[in-house]
Amino acid sequence: MTRSNQKETAPFSNPNDEKPEDYLLGQYIQEHSEPEGDYLYRLWRATNIHTLHGRMASGYLQGRMLKMFVKMIRPKNILEVGTFSGYSAICMAEGLSRDGMVYTFEINDEIEDFTRPWIENSPVADKIHFRIGDANIEAPKLGVIFDMAFIDGDKRTYIETYDTIMNLLRPGGFILADNTLWDGHVIDPRYEKDAQTTGIRHFNDYVAADHRTKEVILPIRDGLTIIQKTQDSV
Repeated sequence: MTRSNQKETAPFSNPNDEKPEDYLLGQYIQEHSEPEGDYLYRLWRATNIHTLHGRMASGYLQGRMLKMFVKMIRPKNILEVGTFSGYSAICMAEGLSRDGMVYTFEINDEIEDFTRPWIENSPVADKIHFRIGDANIEAPKLGVIFDMAFIDGDKRTYIETYDTIMNLLRPGGFILADNTLWDGHVIDPRYEKDAQTTGIRHFNDYVAADHRTKEVILPIRDGLTIIQKTQDSV
């Protein structure tokens, strides 16, 4: 089974404002990119059918990008904050070398019964360490230095999570932060009092002012920020 006949959100557009040409462009991109494979497709479908917020899953294009970033960066240890259904963790694990590991934390224990079987039955289960708990509290206890991290949890605590990760990330390592454009709400005055939007705005400002990093925001899906901790950071 593939996505070839499934209508999906265009990869570089706001899903609430999708135009026919955006959909066609999204289809073209899929046809000329690596397929995700049957297992991930079935997980994506199950996520959208059986969870309340299926759109939170990374999805096809971002999933392929995460795998490619892992191939490029070649990390040994990856920290993920916000497992949700496990889609992104599996994508990153696909790109790891034989001795690599994804440590993924999900604070919402209600999703565990859905997520754990999908992770444990995946072809890369031996490369994923799935934990229920607050990564800001539990990740430092692992005693692991990370080469890469993916932030996709509570937007209100992005700054706290970022600071936690910076203390666990090797110099030269990378942080990927999801949802940093937040459906365009970051520039929409109607969302001034929305806590999630405010959290993302403060995070974006905080990272941009951080002398320890270099960063760029990509307008893919809901915004993806690529952050590198500079070599001279301590």
